Amino acid sequence: MSTANPLPLWQPDPQRIAQAQITKFQSWAAEHHGAPALGGYPALHRWSVDELEAFWKAVTQWFDVRFTSPYARVLGDRSMPGAEWFPGATLNYAEHALRAAATRADEPALLHVDETHEPRPVTWTELRRQVGSLAAELRALGVRPGDRVSGYLPNIPQAVVALLATAAVGAVWTSCAPDFGARSVLDRFQQVEPVVLFTVDGYRYGGKEHDRRDVVTELRRELPTLRAVVHIPLLGTEAPEGALEWSDLTSADVDPVFEPVPFDHPLWVLYSSGTTGLPKAIVQSQGGILVEHLKQLGLHCDLGPGDRFFWYTSTGWMMWNFLVSGLLTGTTVILYDGSPGYPDTGAQWRIAERTGATLFGTSAAYVMACRKAEVHPSRDFDLSTVRCVATTGSPLPPDGFRWLHDEVREDLWIASVSGGTDVCSCFAGAVPTLPVHIGELQAPCLGTDLQSWDPNGTPLVDEVGELVVTNPMPSMPIHFWNDPDGSRYHDSYFAMYPGVWRHGDWITLTSRGSVIIHGRSDSTLNRQGVRMGSADIYEAVERLPEIKESLVIGVEQPDGGYWMPLFVQLAPGAALDDALLDRIKRTIREQLSPRHVPDEVIEVPGIPHTLTGKRIEVPVKRLLQGTPLDKAVNPGSVDDLELLRFYEELARKRA
Repeated sequence: MSTANPLPLWQPDPQRIAQAQITKFQSWAAEHHGAPALGGYPALHRWSVDELEAFWKAVTQWFDVRFTSPYARVLGDRSMPGAEWFPGATLNYAEHALRAAATRADEPALLHVDETHEPRPVTWTELRRQVGSLAAELRALGVRPGDRVSGYLPNIPQAVVALLATAAVGAVWTSCAPDFGARSVLDRFQQVEPVVLFTVDGYRYGGKEHDRRDVVTELRRELPTLRAVVHIPLLGTEAPEGALEWSDLTSADVDPVFEPVPFDHPLWVLYSSGTTGLPKAIVQSQGGILVEHLKQLGLHCDLGPGDRFFWYTSTGWMMWNFLVSGLLTGTTVILYDGSPGYPDTGAQWRIAERTGATLFGTSAAYVMACRKAEVHPSRDFDLSTVRCVATTGSPLPPDGFRWLHDEVREDLWIASVSGGTDVCSCFAGAVPTLPVHIGELQAPCLGTDLQSWDPNGTPLVDEVGELVVTNPMPSMPIHFWNDPDGSRYHDSYFAMYPGVWRHGDWITLTSRGSVIIHGRSDSTLNRQGVRMGSADIYEAVERLPEIKESLVIGVEQPDGGYWMPLFVQLAPGAALDDALLDRIKRTIREQLSPRHVPDEVIEVPGIPHTLTGKRIEVPVKRLLQGTPLDKAVNPGSVDDLELLRFYEELARKRA
């Protein structure tokens, strides 16, 4: 057997292929839109990128997208950035998310699970009623289309209701998880100036209660644009003075009124950290997200009304927004609010059993933690409903594929997927009709012309290159907040290859059409799928008087692990003792997030810089991954080459 064509780990049987939505879509699109009837997924994908307008028109018809006013054409302008989708059309995302209420009134739209692991249903009728009530109250508070509404909330049904009510009135949703400290939240929300804040008094995690009332007080003080604060008493406390009670706003029995908004009207703001300055406030559109998520969830994830969709996430990660969009396909969405490993590492499998999950989504890090802890999912839990285990946040290592195959089920569709907050979707990943190969994503997604390029823009096959997308996707940002001339947006994705989206990942496209992701090609820190710029950490750590300067690096390891050391140059007379170590870790935990506490704090003689004074992050990362010094950095661009020898030596010792 040649290595170019190894045996797949899994193949869908003919019945599964025939029943997949994507198979039915292809036959229908062949009949109505000129798609190829033969040639399976590769032919369909080729058509979807070659005939972009025909493909997206077909998606809107297949999923019966309801345009309140019709579109003039599918793509008014295809240049990137700035592509113009479905000009003239108006619609509403929330209307589509609640459509199943008409046919599945008393079935669960949401299953809410906390650390007791007891699922509590919210029916489609009840979800629709609460959204109707809250949307009316938001309008009464003066919330208008385009206003921003923010949530400092865990993954609970109230967060879904608040998002959908916000979208129903045409306002713009944005959320952070309550494990974020005040500074992290303000760095995000202050940029977008919300008029309403939904907040909890605290949350439960790992068997403990975490009171967040002090943080809420600080948020109220530091967000002068707020006209209303809505209190959700998760821990049972009284509403603070001047706050409204959640129950009062969601008790009326009224039908939701859906504001028809232009296709490119903003739906929500997500945040991704650059390496300098504030997190990027990424704005995506109602229509763009609607059609992209229908395609992704309905065709790639093969979800429909009989399914139950679980993904372990928090409201601070794009996967939460993606999870909520499961409602678009009539799927029951499972919301888990709690620690991924409480009371034991097998917690997420127990939730899958208790809820009857059909698509089980988690992080690659969780799969590897289960393997390490010798969890045996199929022995200890009934996972007979689970058809697909999907992973994201970082590439799933080969051992993770083998472990899922051996420990969950041999006939298991394993979907390692990769995308980004930037598009709130996947570039590559799940295809229900294709085989799964160990360590590989099945294929690029429909409508996404994914390529691997060398520095000169030459496409590569079976070689590592930059992940690029050469055609527009509807869910690409319409703009960044507070970026009036679009320069920050342009510099984030389009500076390297004009007119082509460069994502910042290293990938290989194999000659059989699968995709391998090798981690970031830049210095963004990616911890369990939560991305943070190094600048956030420098700002916090360097406030400590003992720290002169610091350098933080996230290194993807060959075994699928992720090593994040923090290098510190100390001020004269300071010592890196236990007390200082504790303060460094506490500072990061409290001011930024517990996920970004470094694995090690290492004292260094100095931090290397470019000649223009920028810290050298990517070359140090490459040194730590074993790249020789002369290949990792251009020596003429460094202020002190000797300093880099320290990191080279450290990499040698670790290896």
